[in-house]
Order: sequence, then C-alpha cells, then structure tokens
Amino acid sequence: MPPIFKHFDKTLKYMNIAVVGTGYVGLVTGTCFAETGNNVICVDNNEQKVRRLKNGEVPIYEPGLDVLFDRNTKEGRLHFTTNLREAIDASQIIFLALPTPPGEDGSADLSYIMGVARELSGMITDYKVIVDKSTVPVGTAEKVAAIMAEKLPKKLFDVVSNPEFLREGVAVEDFLKPDRVVVGTRSEKARKVMRQLYEPFVRQGNPIYFMDERSAEMTKYAANSYLATRISFMNEIANLCEKLGANVDQVRIGMGSDSRIGKRFLFPGIGYGGSCFPKDVQALAKTASENSYDFKILKSVMKVNGIQKSVLTKKIRRFFKNDLSGRTIAVWGLAFKPNTDDIREAPALVIMDELLTAGARVQAFDPEAMPNVRAIYGDRVVFADTMYDALKNADCLIIATEWSEFRTPDFDKITSLLREPVIFDGRNVYDVEQMKALGFQYASIGRPKVKGKKRVV
Repeated sequence: MPPIFKHFDKTLKYMNIAVVGTGYVGLVTGTCFAETGNNVICVDNNEQKVRRLKNGEVPIYEPGLDVLFDRNTKEGRLHFTTNLREAIDASQIIFLALPTPPGEDGSADLSYIMGVARELSGMITDYKVIVDKSTVPVGTAEKVAAIMAEKLPKKLFDVVSNPEFLREGVAVEDFLKPDRVVVGTRSEKARKVMRQLYEPFVRQGNPIYFMDERSAEMTKYAANSYLATRISFMNEIANLCEKLGANVDQVRIGMGSDSRIGKRFLFPGIGYGGSCFPKDVQALAKTASENSYDFKILKSVMKVNGIQKSVLTKKIRRFFKNDLSGRTIAVWGLAFKPNTDDIREAPALVIMDELLTAGARVQAFDPEAMPNVRAIYGDRVVFADTMYDALKNADCLIIATEWSEFRTPDFDKITSLLREPVIFDGRNVYDVEQMKALGFQYASIGRPKVKGKKRVV
C-alpha cells in the first residue's frame, strides 16, 4: 500500500477516494469529500498544476473553496499527484472528473475518459467503484465498462454514473447540501458503497435517487437543457415585451407566482454561458440527431441564445447611429455569471468582439475574470484596476455580469466619469424609475427605455 494515505479503512467508516482530473468539478468534488472525513487524492497529468495545488494554490475562483482546501490539506485528507497508479492502488472509489469538450459536430469528446479507462484496466487488482462524474452522453458508463472488461474480470469493478449538479458561484454549498444525489447503477455492491459515501450530505432528508446508468446520464442533460430552455424562453418574452410596451419584470413576477412554474430561471438577459448549459444542450441535441430524433426545442434554444448575446450591441449601434469607430465603451463584468472567474461562452466576450470589430475601444473590469480574459485579448482591451477606472472618458457603460458590487454604485461618480450618462444594462440590475430620476439614458432587456435628457436610446 503506498504511503499516500496513513490508514486504509476496510470497514468503510471513511473512504479512500481518487478523483481523476482537477478541473472545476474534480477539485470541488475532491475537496468536499475530504471535508466529510474521507481521504482523497486528486490526480492530474499537468505537473505545473499539481505543483501549485501542493503549494496550497487554488487555481479557480469559487467562494468558500479555498477555506475547505486549506483545512483539508493541512489535516492530511486532501492530496495531489501526477501518479495515477499510486492513486488507484490507494483508493476504493475512483471518480472520473475529466473534460468532455464539444467536438465540431456538437458531440461530447469522450477521448479523455476512455483513455483513462484503458489505463485503469491495466492497474486494478482488487474491487473498485469507477464513477463517471463528468457530464457524458447516454451510454457512456456502458462504454467505459466495455473497455475495462477487455482486461479485467467483471467482479473487480463496477462503473457508476453520478452526475454533478453544481452551480458555479455556489458549488461548495451545492455539493455539501445537495437538493438530490443521482446515482446510476444496477450493482447492489456499488449501490451500498455510494449510499454510504453520500449519506453525510443528505442528513436533512434530501433524497439519493438510484436508477439505471442511462437514466442517470440522461437526467443531467435533461435538467440543464430544461433550465437553458427557461432562460431562452424568458429572453424571447423580454424581446417581445419591448415591442409591445410591456415590462418583463412584472411579467416575470406574475409568471413566477404560479406554483407550477416557480420563480427561478425566469430572469431575462443577454444569454446563458458557462461550461455546462451551452455544451450540454448541444450534446443532447447531437445525441437526439444520432438517434434519428429531431429535437426542435433544443435547436430553437441554441438559436435564441446565440441571437440574444448580440441584442445589447444592436442597441448600442442604434444609439450611436451605427458608427462605433473611435467610441470608448466601458464594460462591467466579463465572467459568464457572478462569483466565478469562468469565461467559457461568456456573453461579454461576444459583445466585446462585436465592439472591437466595429472600431470601438473597450475598457473592461471584472472582480475575478480579468486574468483569463487578458490571456485571450492581450492589449486589444484596456483592463481597468477598478470598476470606476473603466468609466474614464467612456461614451457609455455596459453591464454584462451582475456582480454584487455593481448593484449599488456611486451614480454621481458614474455620471462624472462618463462623457454622457448612458448605460446599457444586459442584466437588468438597476431600477428603471431610479434611472429616470437620476437622469440616465438607460436601456435594459424587456423593460421600458429611459430617454434621459440628451439622446433617445
């Protein structure tokens, strides 16, 4: 037994867990399992990243993660290595938290998962539970099992589907206090292991749902695609409200009070982004196509979301009479949502690309995501030290991410720094009547325009 863990508890009072992949899902998963007393070793083939993790550096921004990370590394429950065999030999449960990026055709790329499965099949010598934590197409657990069965007898492993439902920005809370845990397995032995592993997280009575592997895989895609559909539907309602003179805020409240509908995911804006919704909707649509099913709603969701990311730019072009050359535009918010530094599929990037192509100068600020954006844009964008520095001599302000610090700014300071008091709010952060009282020219999503004193937005 390698010395990575001081103890190996065969009674399963606590568990020895390997998490393969230290991306967003893997790092949160490993840290939170360690928090409940398990021994966890996270594996990654990126030596520089593992070295940083061993030095106590958390490579992603996620509220609360750093506290748990520090505590569990100091307590000796959370470890990091590049040595896959070392981790496998020391562990009873192996989580695969590997990337499944979309291919050119929209399908999920399973090469990382299948590659690790082949490696595992040459390393396992006693019974292990292999857990697909990554979001994977329906049937992936069976494919992983088939690859492993080429070298291993079936009695030495079970492959389980255990999709994650983590919301970036509150992922630690979601993991420690889940609404539900979904486990896909037809093995009674694996079921007992997974139940014991998750029982500390559901003491308040939230359920652990056991089902077959394919149903578990489908549950993740269905949930994310439905939430993306709600967002896109409300964006369509907001766009229609603008044409009809209705206020989407009031419509949203009226809809959300219906218990059959509920209040969540009814906020319109400039489209969804991130690592989950775009990829999962695309992958489910691809799966449908491969099985000769025309999933019309998902096609519409993707189309609507693509269009919605440009609605703010259209308003800006209209305001400046279709000439942005030489204009300076301030952008508040670059991450796809607040409380994360994740910029994958972020609407702000689409907006900035359109502004730069039109000849505008962009001055941007985000509390956490600027290093990631700077790596892409370099000196094509001015990155401000503070939110107010981004406003200096700008022709207007764009709100692209609803960070808390943007919600109650110093409006007098905004007015003094902008060339004109003009705000384009892609997240409906501010109250329309307040903007009117303050004299701003203000455009938002699905709500009445505020004309201000100089120009009509």
